[in-house]
Amino acid sequence: MGAFGIGQAVRRVEDQRFLTGSGAYVGDMELPRQCYGVAVLSPHAHATIRHIDVAAARTSPGVLLVLTGADAVADRIGGIPPHFMPEHWGGPKGFGTVRPVLLADRVRCLGDRVAFVVAETEAQARDAAERVIVDYVPLPAVVNVEDALKPGAPKIWDDCPNGNSAVTIAFGDKAATDLAFAKAKHVVSLRLENNRITANAIEPRCAVGHCSGDRYTLYTTSQDPHGLRNKLASAVLRVPETKIRVVAPDVGGGFGMKSNIYPDDVLVLWASRRIGRPVKWTATRSESLILDTQARDQVVYGELALDADGKILALRAKACQALGAYWWAAITAPLFFSLMLIPSVYDFQAIELSTQAVFTNTAPTSVYRGAGRPEAIYLIERLIDRAAQVSGIDRVELRRRNLIKPSALPYHTPTHHNYDSGEFERVMDKCLELAQWQGFEARCAISRQNGKLRGRAVTPYIELGGVFNERMELRFDPGGTVSIIAGTHSHGQGHETAFAQLVSEWLGIPFDAIQYIQGDTAQVAFGRGTFAARSSMVGGAALRGAADAIIARAKGMAGALMETAAGDIEFKDGKFNVVGTDKAISMMDVAKAFYAPAGPVLKMGLGLEAAGSFTGAPGGPPNYPNGCQACEVEIDPETGAVTIDRFAAVDDLGMVINPMICEGQIHGGIAQGAGQALWENIAYDASGQLLTGSFLDYGMPRAADFPDFLSELVEIPAKTNPLGIKGIGESGTIGAPPTIVNAVLDALRPLGVEHIDMPVTPARVWSAIRAAEHRNDREAR
Repeated sequence: MGAFGIGQAVRRVEDQRFLTGSGAYVGDMELPRQCYGVAVLSPHAHATIRHIDVAAARTSPGVLLVLTGADAVADRIGGIPPHFMPEHWGGPKGFGTVRPVLLADRVRCLGDRVAFVVAETEAQARDAAERVIVDYVPLPAVVNVEDALKPGAPKIWDDCPNGNSAVTIAFGDKAATDLAFAKAKHVVSLRLENNRITANAIEPRCAVGHCSGDRYTLYTTSQDPHGLRNKLASAVLRVPETKIRVVAPDVGGGFGMKSNIYPDDVLVLWASRRIGRPVKWTATRSESLILDTQARDQVVYGELALDADGKILALRAKACQALGAYWWAAITAPLFFSLMLIPSVYDFQAIELSTQAVFTNTAPTSVYRGAGRPEAIYLIERLIDRAAQVSGIDRVELRRRNLIKPSALPYHTPTHHNYDSGEFERVMDKCLELAQWQGFEARCAISRQNGKLRGRAVTPYIELGGVFNERMELRFDPGGTVSIIAGTHSHGQGHETAFAQLVSEWLGIPFDAIQYIQGDTAQVAFGRGTFAARSSMVGGAALRGAADAIIARAKGMAGALMETAAGDIEFKDGKFNVVGTDKAISMMDVAKAFYAPAGPVLKMGLGLEAAGSFTGAPGGPPNYPNGCQACEVEIDPETGAVTIDRFAAVDDLGMVINPMICEGQIHGGIAQGAGQALWENIAYDASGQLLTGSFLDYGMPRAADFPDFLSELVEIPAKTNPLGIKGIGESGTIGAPPTIVNAVLDALRPLGVEHIDMPVTPARVWSAIRAAEHRNDREAR
C-alpha cells in the first residue's frame, strides 16, 4: 500500500524508542521488593568438589539466601537437557548430557556455577559470593578439540562410550568418491581451523524471576520465550506450562546465543520461590565471555578432486567440532549444516563427509549466526582457491565452470538438499561488476607504490533458511485497528516494521494503525522464536494465512452490511467491493462491525481475529538464500596490518519486504564474519583458563575497520513458500570469512605464504611474511 507496502524502504518504527532510550529491556526493570543474585563460578576447568562452605556468605550483610547443588537436589530442581539431538534429525544417536543449574560434585569447565547468592543489593551479593569457600580437587583438563580425541586424553564424561567423542555424523558414498579421486587430474588438500568465537551482543544476558504462590514469571533476554518455558516446565521445575509466564521484551541482539535456556534463568525463579521476592541477575561483560555459549571451534581436513578442465569431481572432508563440556542447546544444527552445505552452489555428486562432536573442558558451544553454514562455505571456497592455484585456471573461471546452471534446477545435492531457485552465475557476475573486479590491476599498482600488498577474492555461497513451523495471529479491536501477535521474536531484525508492511499491503490497514505484540507467553499463544533466518518465510507465510482467513471471514460481514451475498463480494486494495457496482466498505469499517452490540454480529460472532501457520524444514520445504561477495584487502608488510579496502555483496533473497532492513542485515552479517576472519578468538590456556576474558584481549570489529559496503539485492522468488521469500539474517556472516581470508592469501602469495588460519591478525600475518622470507633466503642459498 503505497509508501508503506511490500518492497518499500520504510524506516524501522522500533528505532524511535531504541535511539531515544525508551526501549523496554530487562536490565532496566525494577520490580517492587526486587533483590539481586550473583553466581559463584568455578575457577577450574575440571575438578571434583569435596565440600562447599557457605556459612560466611549467609551471614554477610544484606544476604537473603545462598543456594548450592545440594539444595537443588533437595528442592527437586532438574537439570537442563539439550534442545534436540542428532537422532531427532534422522542422524545417529549421540551422547547427550544434562546440565545441572548448580554443580555439587564435579565441574567440567571454567564458569560452572556452584552456588547462587541473593542479597538486597548486587554489591552485597558479589561481596558475599567471594566468601563462599569451595574445596576443589583439580583434575587434568583438555581444551583442544584434536587433543581431546587422542588416546589417554582426560575424559570429560566417564560414561561416554567413545572417549570424548559424542557422535560421528556422516554423509556420502565412499566408493564413488574414491573412484572420482582415482581418476582426478588435480587433487588439493587443506587443514583448516574455524576459530572459537562468541556473540558479544550489545545487551548482556539478564533475567528477573518472580514466583507468587505456585506461579512463575520470568523476564529474560531470550530469542525463544516459548521454547524456554517448555524446558522450564518439563525438565527443570516440573510444573505445567500454564504455571509459567516468560516475557522477552526488547532484546539487544541475540545471534543464536540467546536462543538457549541458561542456568541463570532457573536460578532467579528458584531463588524467588524460596524468598518470595523478585530476584534479578545481570551478567557483566567478563561473565558473558565465560558463561555465554560459544561457537565454531572446528578443525577440518578437506580434499578436492578436479579433472583436467577444472570440473569438480569429488570432495572429502573429515572434521571434529568442539561441544565444550556439555551437549548443549541446539549444537546439533551446526554439526549437520557444517557438512550438508559444503557442496554450496557447485555441481558435483561424489562426496565423503564426516564430523565428530567432541567434548572439551571449555564453555559449551551452540548456534551462532550462520550455525554451520560459515564452516561449510569456508571449506569449499578455500579449497577452490587452492585448486585455482594448482590447476592454473583463473579463480573466477574455475567457479564459473562448476556453478549449478538455472536449467539444472530443481537441483538435488549429494547431501540431500533440493535447491528450488537461483541464478548463481548471474549473481556472481553482478557482484564482480559491483566490486569493479576489472579495475584491480590499477589499484594494485597504487598499493605497490605505497609499499603495500593488495589481494582480492570472490565467494559465491548458499545457505538454508526457514526451519520448523510457526504460528501468527491477527486480532482486530473495536476501533478497527489490528494487532499482529507474533510467534517469531525480533531482537534487532525489524519485525515490527516488516510484518506491519505485509499486513498493511494485504489488508489495506494504515501502517500506523498496526500494533505488534511478541515475546510474552501470556499474550502469544505459541511461537518458535527467531533464529536460522526463519522469520520472514515461516512467520511471513503464517501471517499470510492469518490474513487470508481474516478476509474470508470478513466477506460475510461486508455482504451483510452492504446487503449483498458474500459470493458477490471481492476484496481489493483494502476494500470489500460489490462486483459490478461502486458500493464498497473498508476492512477497518467491517472490523468495527464485528464488535457492535447488535446487527449482523449476532449471527456472525463477536470479534474479528484469525491465526495462520506454516511449516518449514524439516517436514516442509526450506528456502535457500544465496549470494556472492567480493573483497579487496591491503596489507602493510612491515606490520602485518590488514585493511579491508572494498567489499561488495549481491544477495538473492526472493521477495524483498524492506530493502533497507535487508541491507542492514547484510552489513551486520559481514561485520560479524569479518570479526571471525580478522580479530575474534576465544582462547584458553592448557589448563582451561580463559585468556580472552575482556575486550582488552578479545578483538572486536569496529566501525572504522570497514569501508562503505556495496550491496545489491536480487529478487529470484523461492518456489517453496507462497510469498517467494528467502531469508537474509545470516548471509553476510557466511560469505565474509572465506572472502576475506582468500583475499589476504592472494596478497601474500607472491611472497610464498600459502596458508594462515583465522583470525588473520597482524601478528599472524607478520609472522607468516617473516617465515616465508626466511624460507626463501634458505632456498636461495
